Amino acid sequence: MRILVVGAGATGGYFGGRLLQAGREVTFLVRPARARLLRERGLRITGLGERTTLTPRTILTGEITSPFDLILLSVKATGLGGAMEDLAPAVGPDTLILPVLNGMRHIDDLAERFGDRTVLGGVAIVATTVDADGDIVRLAEPQSLTYGARAAPAPKPLAEAHRALGGAGFDTGLSGDIIGEMWTKWVFIAATGAVTCLMRGTVGEVASVPGGIGFAEAVVAECAAVAAAAGHAVPGKELENTRATVTAPGSPFASSLYRDLAGGRDIEGEHIFGDLILRARRLGVAVPLLDLVTLHLRVYQGRLDNTPGRTAGGSIP
Repeated sequence: MRILVVGAGATGGYFGGRLLQAGREVTFLVRPARARLLRERGLRITGLGERTTLTPRTILTGEITSPFDLILLSVKATGLGGAMEDLAPAVGPDTLILPVLNGMRHIDDLAERFGDRTVLGGVAIVATTVDADGDIVRLAEPQSLTYGARAAPAPKPLAEAHRALGGAGFDTGLSGDIIGEMWTKWVFIAATGAVTCLMRGTVGEVASVPGGIGFAEAVVAECAAVAAAAGHAVPGKELENTRATVTAPGSPFASSLYRDLAGGRDIEGEHIFGDLILRARRLGVAVPLLDLVTLHLRVYQGRLDNTPGRTAGGSIP
């Protein structure tokens, strides 16, 4: 399959790089600055003892001349609108779009623009970051990509896409309940983000103070209640994993949302929390702690947006 990876950041760069390394036909849709860096240094995957350098094929906005078979969409939610415009020429009648953004709002936006049958559900589990040199740095194992049709019957090209994604150096899974799996990840992302962002510290720092563990457990309970009311209750094992993650004494864990917050970068507050509390309202679920973290992040993002001389980022990393 002809695969277009939209974004060569921590997520797209890793999965796209692995697919390229496995011999798949991969093209990266990137901004000019990222394209120059990839030409000069290559796409580098490092960390955990690895030092891999790949030579990727890149394309810029406006240079797409024909549809791709599969589009792996890995931009942040804040860049989704621009990314949809950028990738539109790559979408043909048989194209599949596999988004791996957090939350659920992006599914509605993509389906409205490109059609229900075109848009798959997807969950990426990956611990990577981009360092000052632009390299993809692995922080932990494992890395996995799970995907599936959001409703039956599955689109015919999905089986071929599953074969193309498999055997490329990361775990893959074709799910029969991808929406449920997306909700499970959403609960994890929201819970870890709320605990670390609202308390401005790592999980271990929160757990070490009186009331910290109780607060974290209450956050998990609110997130899980919304998922259950939406008809996608988080399975017991996964829910316990989330609870254990946010209450572990001494843990250095900090969510990527908190890392963005601490680094003064744009955050996915509305996509992760704004949409979640909106769904909670519609479902009649009280979420006072999630309301509080949403307000906290809105104040932060508002201050960032109103910083004099600030230049907004582009749509594709």
